[in-house]
Amino acid sequence: MVSSCLASPATARGGSAPRLQLQPRGCRVTCLADAGGAGSGGRAKAVGGFACGLLAAWAVASAPSPVIAAGQRLPPLSTDPNRCEAAFVGNTIGQANGVYDKVLDLRFCDFTNDKNNLKGKTLSAALMSGAKFDGADLTEVVMSKAYAVGASFKGTNFTNAVIDRANFGKADLEGAIFKNTVLSGSTFDEANMKDVDFEDTLIGYIDLQKLCRNTSINEDTRLELGCR
Repeated sequence: MVSSCLASPATARGGSAPRLQLQPRGCRVTCLADAGGAGSGGRAKAVGGFACGLLAAWAVASAPSPVIAAGQRLPPLSTDPNRCEAAFVGNTIGQANGVYDKVLDLRFCDFTNDKNNLKGKTLSAALMSGAKFDGADLTEVVMSKAYAVGASFKGTNFTNAVIDRANFGKADLEGAIFKNTVLSGSTFDEANMKDVDFEDTLIGYIDLQKLCRNTSINEDTRLELGCR
């Protein structure tokens, strides 16, 4: 089950080169890297090396995305009167790869303070622009290739979620919780990241470098992440 996939960093002995180790239980990924390559301190596990920087992406398939590519227009807003409620079921056939038989169009839907209906759902390839998830419980969700530009996630709980290649450009993530979340290949250009909790976030080294460019991240959080 994709939502149960975890990726965690470890240190190889003897200064060996970074490598990926697959654990037999479930689909856990352990990244082994040289002790000097991952940095020190902080609870966010920024993993050194190119291979380790892509460790979380192993947890999801890498087929071409059916969602928004650069310069591609968004499809027309769905006229389905129940399109917002479709999030309570999620993308049931595509899983993390984002393949679907019908677009999961959640644009401008309001899920403010929803504590029961979204937990553990697969929202891969979902269109979320303009949607509100403020205070919602999105623990253990799978959001691979989601398009969340301009969406609001103030105080949203993403604990234990798998978020891969999602676009959070210009989104409001103030106070969001990414505790023990796999956060790989996602972008946060011009997003509000004030007071975001990255405790035990599993994030690749390259992704961390990009995240640290966001100037809205608090100084304490930057120290926690290991931003330079």
